[in-house]
Amino acid sequence: MEDLLAVARRVAAGDTKVLITGESGVGKDLIARYIHAHSRRARHRFVAVNCAALNDTLLESELFGHVKGSFTGAYRDKTGRLELADRGTIFLDEIGEMSVRMQALLLRFLENGEIQPVGADALSSRLDTRVIAATNRDLAEMVASGSFREDLRYRVQVAHIHVPALRHRREDIRALVAHTLVKTRRDVRFTDDAWAALESYSWPGNVRELQNVVEQAACMSTSDVIDAKDFPPALHASGNRAVPVRERRRQLADDLYAGLVAGRFSFWDQIHRMFLDRDLTRHDLRELIRRGLATTHGSYSALVPLFGMQASDYKRFFNFIAAHECRVNPRPYRLTPGHRSTVPLAAKTPDVVGVRTVRSGAA
Repeated sequence: MEDLLAVARRVAAGDTKVLITGESGVGKDLIARYIHAHSRRARHRFVAVNCAALNDTLLESELFGHVKGSFTGAYRDKTGRLELADRGTIFLDEIGEMSVRMQALLLRFLENGEIQPVGADALSSRLDTRVIAATNRDLAEMVASGSFREDLRYRVQVAHIHVPALRHRREDIRALVAHTLVKTRRDVRFTDDAWAALESYSWPGNVRELQNVVEQAACMSTSDVIDAKDFPPALHASGNRAVPVRERRRQLADDLYAGLVAGRFSFWDQIHRMFLDRDLTRHDLRELIRRGLATTHGSYSALVPLFGMQASDYKRFFNFIAAHECRVNPRPYRLTPGHRSTVPLAAKTPDVVGVRTVRSGAA
């Protein structure tokens, strides 16, 4: 990390656009703030935007602003985040989740620095805003698949900083634990077994997961000495190993799906909250929905109770995944004529079965 911060300081000296990559939870936002704090723009604003949490309409308004009356609910002019960050820095988190349309709008700004608020007839003045972007996706792979513009990738990746996963820098664990303990304001120490557990675990959630584990252990422990038994069961499992990002995402979707079906999780209490907290990306949520549709044979109606929701939550759930562009095409999962459904009985409540009968194919 010391080497990485040295690179960040060199990048901070200029005004080049920066792309920060790395798995979820490694601290990409902290690197972005570090670059801003060590740049000549430090006395001006650092504005962060989570691109994964907003649909196209909201994201366009957030970035470029809008004029009064441009759409329903636009009761006044709104200044966009790009303009708020003029002479400062804007941090576009999860830029890989942007739609192709939004990528085109962002590219136009990156080329000339000009913005046009939603509903405005003319371009606004040129801005001096430094752009730092971050993603946990492989942009080269997305370019190859056609889901990310190649010209935009070259625009945002002038300088590239990759933040390694925590399992690849285990020597940082003790320093991170010490830093987290200061925030808990508890004077505790760890046994050798506790340190061994922390340093051998693969940390799929990276620094964010480490902080949560340490805070939980420090707050819940009745003693000033924390042992390995005070950690969650996952840290005690043998054979922890580093896994590729793609495989880690599959494991995350599998674990969350198993928790939903078993009733340990509910969609609104856990999945919805993780998504809003950026612990879950659009890609992760789509993977989870795909597993559910495979079980319900393409029925979104049956997916609702399967994910621990009431039948009356159907519209709310469907609107949520549609607003965040996480809807998955159900057709590949539907039964062919003559086959019987194997949806778990728990998912087949009378109300849901009735909906499926009347609205077959509508979900």
